[in-house]
Amino acid sequence: MTGIVRKVDPVGRVVIPMEIRRTMSLKYGDPVEIIAEKDQIIIRKFSEICTFCNQKKNLKVFKGKKICASCIKKISAL
Repeated sequence: MTGIVRKVDPVGRVVIPMEIRRTMSLKYGDPVEIIAEKDQIIIRKFSEICTFCNQKKNLKVFKGKKICASCIKKISAL
């Protein structure tokens, strides 16, 4: 985990440091997700994949998590 402190500017922006952008392969124009969880703000590279199996097809959203049809069936069978 990499920790770097940055300040929020007057209009609410935060710069993601170059070191982190390189590590995450983030380039200009790449989409990122911004998630608020309890006392944390999570910024992560946006990806349309299943939370459980990383499949990219037939995704549904449940409580903010993307889940494929196959995993939904497996969960329903429990």
